[in-house]
Amino acid sequence: MKKTLFALAAAALMVTLAPPAQAKWPEKPIKLVLPFGAGGVADVTSRIMAAKLSDKLGQQVIIENMPGPGGINAARAVITAPPDGYTLALVTNGTSISVAAFNKLPFDPVKDFAPVSMVGTFDLVFAVAAKSEFKTLQDFIRAAKANPGKFNVGTVLLGGTQNLGAELFKSMTELNFQVVVYKNSPDIVVALTRNDVQMMIDFPPAVQGQVNAGTIRLLATSSPKRTALLPNLPTVDEAGVKGYEVISWNAVAAPKGTPKDVIETLNKAMHEVLATPELKAQFNKVGVEPHASTPEELESRLTGDIKKWDAVITKAGIAKK
Repeated sequence: MKKTLFALAAAALMVTLAPPAQAKWPEKPIKLVLPFGAGGVADVTSRIMAAKLSDKLGQQVIIENMPGPGGINAARAVITAPPDGYTLALVTNGTSISVAAFNKLPFDPVKDFAPVSMVGTFDLVFAVAAKSEFKTLQDFIRAAKANPGKFNVGTVLLGGTQNLGAELFKSMTELNFQVVVYKNSPDIVVALTRNDVQMMIDFPPAVQGQVNAGTIRLLATSSPKRTALLPNLPTVDEAGVKGYEVISWNAVAAPKGTPKDVIETLNKAMHEVLATPELKAQFNKVGVEPHASTPEELESRLTGDIKKWDAVITKAGIAKK
């Protein structure tokens, strides 16, 4: 009897001294902070994914829009939050451009973020007026070589993806044309129809209405391989500009120091929801292809793009902010 009582007492003591079981993530709502306002492609696709992740994880994933120059406001909100997986950041190719375009940012996305997974990718398109003499991108390249300084190419947002995509094209082809920056995409469309610019470079949704109406013709897309969304459209690489690649992308990252098991759980959930046919169809409507990745692949994409855009900005002579 004494031995039995002793064993029971020892067992009770061990239970008392045992550390409490670690709570399984997530136990409460998760916040995904976006460096953009509501309504854009990044916002729309993030909300679609967040709804699917909420169902998958059993906790609501809430979108918080925090626009501001260089993504600084959004980044600060995430990197100063506890690294527990409940505050996440949407990082994009715009993040890498910001690092290259600013002399100094108050955050370093490589050092301050723990990468989780890519979300989606989308390309630029090269477009001309339907009445243009250029039937292919090769036609434009040949004409620009024969007429240096004669042609204009329209983009929006100096230092943005579209603008830098044009500068990269100019640099790689060694063509002499002007890259003209407009306030918005509709203004470029008007300029294109007036022949003020002979080509424009933008995201597909910006010109889809005009393409459907037959007033604009697409010449090429900026990915190294043809996109499934525009399978009949050749790439800039196919047009002879070997190695040309501009891929816009969105991804999710957490504050540095977030537990590995949280990263792994979220990465697995993202792979699963991004593979669903319903989400793919919703993304495709806004010109985005779902694309999950490993954390390592995301980090490689981010660091590679920072180097790439820094070189483009320097060669184009764009002043750093």
